[in-house]
Amino acid sequence: MKIIYNKIFLEHDTGMHPENRKRLESFGEIPETDIINGEKYLGLVHTEKYIEHVKKYCSESKPLDKETFTSKQTYNAAIHAVGATIMASKSGDFALVRPPGHHAYPAKSSGFCIFNNIAIAAQKLVNEGKKVLIIDFDAHLGDGTVRFFYDTDRVMYWSIHQFPCFPGGGNVNEIGEGKGEGYTICVPLPAGSGDEIFIGAIESFLPVALQFEPDIVACSAGFDGYQYDLLLDLRLSLAAYYRLGEILGNNFNNIFATLEGGYNVEALPKCLKNFMAGINKETIPYEERATDSRIIAMDEYEFKRIQLEKNLRKFWNI
Repeated sequence: MKIIYNKIFLEHDTGMHPENRKRLESFGEIPETDIINGEKYLGLVHTEKYIEHVKKYCSESKPLDKETFTSKQTYNAAIHAVGATIMASKSGDFALVRPPGHHAYPAKSSGFCIFNNIAIAAQKLVNEGKKVLIIDFDAHLGDGTVRFFYDTDRVMYWSIHQFPCFPGGGNVNEIGEGKGEGYTICVPLPAGSGDEIFIGAIESFLPVALQFEPDIVACSAGFDGYQYDLLLDLRLSLAAYYRLGEILGNNFNNIFATLEGGYNVEALPKCLKNFMAGINKETIPYEERATDSRIIAMDEYEFKRIQLEKNLRKFWNI
């Protein structure tokens, strides 16, 4: 796995905002990739009316909602973020992009997200006959993504996120509906959760993901669960992201990723490079002592884990 990146993603100008260009500038000089224009793929999940609405608002540098800002170059950056994610899905790489995508709905922006990069790539793969496992380890639930695939058995959506927090939802009883019942796995982590809860959550529900037998694994890769992130209250270390990459790399052959959150600009490159090193079976680049969870978080997580396992047991061996 290597990075797919282009400076076009810096042109999405949000000003003084948590999701700003410094997030990618923090990586220093990165070799640039020629990125395809992903505009032709938007209609796989988004409505034509919404696409035109985004185009108009970006041309006027108007915010799409109270949290999602635009500039004149935002639309161009956003369609190339889609393109980079499509490219990553073909090459098994990491699309280092902005704006992020997993909060975006078919006809609505939300939470800094405009077009749902991972959902578009996943739907394209489904249309090609693939079964797709989406692992969303951003510390916010990808509420847009989960709604796209809530009623299908061709995509399994597995989210590990802080609960409760923005955008709401993501509790253990949300397991899909219709054909998709049992194919949504929402693992809620209490505030104060550290490495052992996070890695335990991955290991506990990995058997379900393996039984799904995906053709490809798509990672909504957010790093806002890091212990010193600005927006959330999880306590993950740099080492947790390396271990996550190791687990995925040891269990799945076909993996790609696209960037979602992560707002500590000093830590973001370290988290991401640790994750990639784990997948690539390389030595960990950035060591950091594993974190402990607060006792109250451990108790709450165990209660939720048992509930979720019970909910999934009629569909999977767990």
